[in-house]
Order: sequence, then C-alpha cells, then structure tokens
Amino acid sequence: MFDALKTSLTRLSRRELFRNGGLLSLAGLVPGRAMAAAPGPTVGLQAGPDIYKSIGVRPLINCRGTLTIVGGSLELPEVRAAKEAASLHYAQLDELMYAVGQRLADLTGAEFGIVTSGCAAGLAHATAACVAGGNPDLHVRIPNLTGFQKDEVIIPTHSRNVYDAAVRSIGVRIIEVETREELEAALGPRTAMIYVFAGPRVDAGPLTLEVISQTAKPHNVPVLVDAAAEILTIPNVHLQKGATMVGYSGGKCLRGPQCAGIILGRKDLVQATWMHSAPHHGYGRTMKVGKEEVLGMLMAVEMWVKRDHKAEWNQWVAWMNHISDRVKQAPGVTTAVRSEPRGLSNRSAGLTISWDSAKLGITGEQVSDILWTTEPRVALGGGGGAPGGRGQARSATETSISLTAYMMQPGDERVVAERVFQILKAAPGPKPAAAVKAPAADLTGRWDVEIEYRASKSTHQLHLKQSGNGVEGTHQGNFVSREMTGRINGDAVTLSSAYTERHGDALSFRFTGTVAGDSMSGTLDMGEYMGAKWTAKRHQFGRQQA
Repeated sequence: MFDALKTSLTRLSRRELFRNGGLLSLAGLVPGRAMAAAPGPTVGLQAGPDIYKSIGVRPLINCRGTLTIVGGSLELPEVRAAKEAASLHYAQLDELMYAVGQRLADLTGAEFGIVTSGCAAGLAHATAACVAGGNPDLHVRIPNLTGFQKDEVIIPTHSRNVYDAAVRSIGVRIIEVETREELEAALGPRTAMIYVFAGPRVDAGPLTLEVISQTAKPHNVPVLVDAAAEILTIPNVHLQKGATMVGYSGGKCLRGPQCAGIILGRKDLVQATWMHSAPHHGYGRTMKVGKEEVLGMLMAVEMWVKRDHKAEWNQWVAWMNHISDRVKQAPGVTTAVRSEPRGLSNRSAGLTISWDSAKLGITGEQVSDILWTTEPRVALGGGGGAPGGRGQARSATETSISLTAYMMQPGDERVVAERVFQILKAAPGPKPAAAVKAPAADLTGRWDVEIEYRASKSTHQLHLKQSGNGVEGTHQGNFVSREMTGRINGDAVTLSSAYTERHGDALSFRFTGTVAGDSMSGTLDMGEYMGAKWTAKRHQFGRQQA
C-alpha cells in the first residue's frame, strides 16, 4: 500500500505538492491516530494571528462544526468588544446577573435567564435548584443528598447521553423510563426533575416533550431541556411545549464565549439556579463565570436577534457548492450538498464527498488523516476530521468524507476545495488486496490485561474465542462488560470494544499490539481519553478451558 501511494504522489509537481502550504505527507496516508508534529520551535506566546503557532500548537480550518474539542465557534466581533469593555470595570456579580437575567427575558420571551460557565454547568446548577430550591442549608450539602426530600431525576431512555453526567454530579438517583406508563409510575414525592436531551429521538417515540410535560405538570415536577447545540428559537419552542427550563451553549450557534451558556425559563427556578452557581460557595464554586463572559454572552443573544440568518445560510451553501464543483473534477468522485435546514441542532449546510475506495485506492479515513496531519490542517465534519476519524462508508468499497459549513470562515472554502481535490487526484488507484497472514497464535482463552494509564494502573479481563483470523469475545472492565471483536494477522493483533450512551456514558477501547505465545502487549486507544499501554498474560485456567 505504502509503495503504491508513494508512486502516485510522485506524479504531482512540486508546486502542486506545496500548494496551499502543505506537503501531502505519506505518514498521513497511513491509518492510525498518530498526532502530527508541532509547527516548529516555540518562541513564547505571541499575540496575533500566529498565537497558537508561537507555542507549538497547530491551528486548523474548522469544517467539523461547533464541537468543543476543536474550539466550538469563533466569538462574534461584538462579543469580543463586550468582553473587553467588561474587563475594564468592576461590578457586583449578583446585581449584574439579575440585570442580565431580565434583559435575557426581554430578548427571548422567557420569564428569566442566567449565564453559566457553559451549558453543562447550567444543567448541574438547574438540577441543584430542583433538588434544593434556594435553601442554603441544602445547597452546601450537595452532592450528599442524605435527608433531602427530593433526590431523584427521571430521564427517558431516549435522553441518556454523556452530558447527563452534569445532572448526576449533584448526587441524584437516576430513574430511566421508556413509556408514559413508566413515567407516571416513576413520578413521586422524591422526584426532583425530569431531564430531556433535545433532538429527533424525543419526537420519534411515545415520550415526546409535550407528553412528558403534560404528565409532569399535575405533580409539579419541573422539566429541564438540554438544547446545548440547537439554534435559539424565539419564542422558545421547548418552553412552548411545556418545559420549565432550557439550556443552551454559548460557544456554539450563538457564537458567544466558549466557556459560557444560558439557562432560560421559570423565574423562581432560574434565580435559584443562579444561587447554586459561583461566586456562591458550595459545589458550584468550581464552575465560575466571570463578568466578561456574562456580558459577552448577553451580547451574543443581543446579536442573535439581529443577525441575518438567511444570508448566513446562503453563504454556507455557496461555500459547499464551490468545494463540490472543484472536487468533482477528480475522476470517480461524486458529491451531495445539504442545502436545506434539518432540525434545530447544529443546523448547517454541509457536503458529502463520495468515491469507490477500491478504484481510487484511498479511503475516507485516509483522506481525513491527510487533512488532519498536514498543512493547512483541516478538521472534517461528522467526526471524520479528528485524528483517526473514520470515513462514512455505505458499502464494502464506497467511502466518503463529510464537511460542515457552520464554522468555516471566508476563504476557507477555496483552500479546502483545492486540498481535497489534490488528495483525491493523487490517489494511487486500484491495488492488490493486502495479504492475510496465518495467525501466529490462537488467542482463545482468558487474558488478564494490565493497562498503564497516566498516573494509574488497572487490570481488565478479555475472554476471547478465535476462528481463523477473526476474534470475538467479551471485555470486562472495572465495572462494565462489553462485547469485543478483532483480528489477528500473523502476530499483529487488533481488538476493539465499546459501550454506548445507553446509560449516560460512552467508552471505546482499541487494543493494538503483538502476540508471542501466552503474552500480548501494545498500545491502547481510548478516543477522547487519549492513550495507554497494555500487557496481557493468558490465564492458565483459561488455556485449559480452551
């Protein structure tokens, strides 16, 4: 594979290789999660357009969207000006928050609003308000809810997600429900709140927001909606459907401070939510929002009601069409522009670029890796732009990459169009299938795995069964067992396991290494939790059972 790619790339002229600032690194064509090198020697932090490069951090073109891991969104100029002005003077924060809360109410139609240090912090504070109200005796006990009258939160199964950790951080007991009957049975004197994660899944099943709100109302149970990544609707669609409070991220659609969010809704509960936030002491003191973020966030909402959203959308579609027109000039490439709004969350025009990987000799994953590891660096939409991001294959050989226009800046479309075109144009073409080597060992049995994390170690167990080059089994972690699949090619071993957001958490493990008799070792990729080292020994009882 490597030689074929190298031969193909040598057909490009030197000018083409360096066009737009980056050699198409051969290292980037190899699947994996290797991080690209820093841009060069550091000189100390230098304010200006190269601020990141000055400390050895590579900036990127954001074709991925408002994900926090790539910086969310860029603040509007008006937001930056408001933060700068706020930083030059002092203000009493309670007075500031109540003035901002009333202005947010005027702008959005909600009864009241507050600014928090991100939407997740807002969810935690709102949960605390539903558990403890404005009672400081209870507030200072959180997350120890012993003796509290209300300590349960109901979450419909469709709303379990990694962000409900903010709700759980208060110490509440989570009760999952799937039907209206289960919801009615779960509601009781200890129910503090119902949490709903906004999105298509809410409207697709029996527990829509309207049904949840109607069921909760006779019990006087508040409903909190997490709409972090959605556009801000005025009047608010979730409050109209019966929600008590709703939270939004400041650093996404609103293009406010990345470390800010807002909670809108019923005045007494929103004000109690503020009491549970810093600078007030207790658990919430860890989630401080400063005067600069407060006024920057308010300015973002002020601008939201003034922005020409139709013109923004038309600009996004034009960018996607420009990229589409250019990359289609590469043989065998097709495109599909997403030009119509879909839903409220991360609403953006987008582009899917597809091709037959068997014919071009390159996959969407490999294109993503090239764009991520070379210059100028490009992060792709749909998660494909992260290190090791995956293309979205729809058949055995069809592959694709996805671009999101949301957070692109003027001029990015020209750079991205040319980069993707050059990569696909330089694709090596059909190549022989990689040879499959006979397994160097039979992995069947129980393996005790020692994982060396940063600053700690843990022992897991793998129960494996091998058939030819395929491997399947279970991976027992510290608390949860999950299915495992993998391959062995000669002595090279790859084993993967994951569990999803079914219960509010999502973890993935990808073990890569080599086997020698009854021992294995290698590296562990844990996605957002980075990497680790691992060694495994076959348990002798497991070998006897095998």
